[in-house]
Amino acid sequence: MDLWHLKIFMKVVDFKSFSNAAKAVSLTQPTVSSHIKELENYFDCRLIDRLGKKAIPTKAGELLYSYSEKLMQVFKETETAMLEYLGKVSGKLAVGGSTIPGNYFLPRIIGKFLNTHQQVQIALTVGDTEQIIEDILSFKIDAGVVGARVDHPWIMQTQLLDDDMRLIVPAAHPWASKNKIHFSSLSSEPFIARESGSGTLKSIRNSLEQIGKNVRELNIVAEMGSTSAVIQGIKNRIGISILSTIAVKEELAAGTLKALKVDGLNLKRHFYLTVHQDRTLSPLCTAFVEFIKESGAK
Repeated sequence: MDLWHLKIFMKVVDFKSFSNAAKAVSLTQPTVSSHIKELENYFDCRLIDRLGKKAIPTKAGELLYSYSEKLMQVFKETETAMLEYLGKVSGKLAVGGSTIPGNYFLPRIIGKFLNTHQQVQIALTVGDTEQIIEDILSFKIDAGVVGARVDHPWIMQTQLLDDDMRLIVPAAHPWASKNKIHFSSLSSEPFIARESGSGTLKSIRNSLEQIGKNVRELNIVAEMGSTSAVIQGIKNRIGISILSTIAVKEELAAGTLKALKVDGLNLKRHFYLTVHQDRTLSPLCTAFVEFIKESGAK
């Protein structure tokens, strides 16, 4: 048994397919099957069940997969540590960001980091806050930046930078000439909400709770799975919404959308650098996290 056998085994489990795993590692399907058979002979048990066209891990396979993940992580950390010892920051890093940091903040940070660490490869996952947290917990990504604080014993968060949310309306909306409106006026206006897993919606809920209000008091006519979809919904007069001004910076500059304060409602929130509480960060991830902390507010 070696790490290569385990890597192939993990690909079969990930793809639930011998043929797709073979394509992923540039081998023939019989070769992949042979490697899995060698692993099964080594452990003297069946690791993969073929159920129709699907390859499903047995209970023993699930156990081996969990330890294989840990071994691969240690191997990656070992490679990175040796390169760092030799004065080279190199390797692959998987990071994630909820919608706003993932689309507007992290690409800029990653670009700066890669300019000074040209032997590094970074894969960026963008999703809602719940997805990024789940990816951190399942070790799919090394670190993330999300727009909401999460209460989980295995999650560690550090406040990174502030974000100002505003009520966003089309330029032709009757409120477009105003600087602010009262919360009571919102109940009569069609409102576009983000999906339940988003940090934006969670922040809105928290802001409303501070003044004894509930999100159900809003006249929600649509729920959308991304900030860009909400922006298009506002432009097409489906409704108005509360969004980060970072996300609508270009539209505000062009005058196609307008941003208003909501009187009595604190819409300031924070973005949080997020990692697994019990996971030892690789030297590469540590370097990237420190770089984010140093340049995040700039």
